[in-house]
Amino acid sequence: MSRRHDIDALRVLAFGLLILYHVAMVYVADWGYHVKSGHQAEWLQWPMIFVNRWRMPLLFMISGISIGLAMTAHPVLRLGLSRSWRLLLPLAFGMLAIVPVQAYCEALANGALEPGFRAFLLRYLQLRPWPEGGWTGAAYGVSWNHLWYLAYLWCYSMLLLLLAPLLDSPGGRRVRDWLFSGRRAWPWVLLPAAWFFACLWWLAPRHPETHALGGDWYAHAKYFAFFLAGWLVAREGRFWDRVQAIRGRTLALALAATAVELSLRAAGRYLPPGDVPGWALHVDWAMIERMARALYSWIALLAIFGWSRTLLDRPFRWLPYASEAVYPWYILHQSLIVPLAFALAPLRPGPWLEPLAVLAGTVAGCALLHEFLIRRSRLLRPLFGLKPFQPPAAGLAQAASRCSTIN
Repeated sequence: MSRRHDIDALRVLAFGLLILYHVAMVYVADWGYHVKSGHQAEWLQWPMIFVNRWRMPLLFMISGISIGLAMTAHPVLRLGLSRSWRLLLPLAFGMLAIVPVQAYCEALANGALEPGFRAFLLRYLQLRPWPEGGWTGAAYGVSWNHLWYLAYLWCYSMLLLLLAPLLDSPGGRRVRDWLFSGRRAWPWVLLPAAWFFACLWWLAPRHPETHALGGDWYAHAKYFAFFLAGWLVAREGRFWDRVQAIRGRTLALALAATAVELSLRAAGRYLPPGDVPGWALHVDWAMIERMARALYSWIALLAIFGWSRTLLDRPFRWLPYASEAVYPWYILHQSLIVPLAFALAPLRPGPWLEPLAVLAGTVAGCALLHEFLIRRSRLLRPLFGLKPFQPPAAGLAQAASRCSTIN
């Protein structure tokens, strides 16, 4: 297949949005995070809900697409070893060297720890349970915080590689032919939305999302489905042609679905009980809200892929460099956001200046550390998921010819 510049560019934009989302988590009211600012806004919940429904499904689906494309060029065993090296090594390094500063700031903010990062780090590296720690993961003695995505992605990748012979069997190909043949779009428009609704309705109340890997059944049912969907459509030209052709309709349907969900949420929060019509009391609004949420989560992805193929499928000059930078930026960003927000909060720079300073400091820190330290070091490159060091010209050529970053 020709180079999928749109998928590479969409990956860069999706992880850029992740940084912005995590900065906003410091300031959104009533949502938990490792540290919270004194400047919190309730209105932030609405744009964040709008993005939240598809941001992680998009990342898992892009990862499924990437491994689907990679399987055409690499044997399964080699691909499994490569994925293990590029996911598990950065995960272990990140948990031991990058994440501790987040735990330290969280414990200080909760009043559960005396200042002194060196003493905290020495205790943290003992990997013993720390019930009195006051930080996420203290009961386990270690935390992966935002790096949970790497652990889940490795598990899903290994499972997919084991299932690949079955999925690529004649029976599997017949299923894909049924899904994508002809001009009908309803099977791959409605079936994933129906699956996601079932997850929301049955699994989410019983197994809330925890990111703890074990027992996180709602998250696995949701994210593995999106990952598998990405693998299924990776080499399906019929899907990409069709999703591009209906991009206007999917965008309109996605906006209508999120309007229903957000309107119902707003009515439940702000509408006085006495103003509710009698007939409305007999309607299962919770089910309707979840149906709209499930439809929006999937249809928004179809719209995003359709429009990205139209607008982004070109060899942008910045794309090779940005594609390589994504992985280190992802590993670093939250360990810059949390201490910056923690340090700035007592200074009270203001409700606009503070988040702008946190965002600017995070972007500058990621850019400087990646450019002048990580990408130039043979030792640090694999710890941040990058391929072996190449001379500048060769490195750019390699980045332009392969799938890069978090696949």
